[in-house]
Amino acid sequence: MEIKINPLNVKGKYYVDKETCLDHECCCDEAPSNFKMDKEYGAFVFKQPETEEEEFQCKNAMECCPVEAIHDDGE
Repeated sequence: MEIKINPLNVKGKYYVDKETCLDHECCCDEAPSNFKMDKEYGAFVFKQPETEEEEFQCKNAMECCPVEAIHDDGE
């Protein structure tokens, strides 16, 4: 299946597949410094992690997503 990155997502390591996201908001709860929710597009990364704590929170957000819409390309 082709991933369609949310157009609101900032470039970087983490991104949200807008086709898979079902607006559960757990990513916003786990990593509020990095994820936001948009009524039209769903969850997106508005800021890539800059600290070890933010990196940890983004990994937790990726793991908690029940539909696996959050991805990490390793860059």
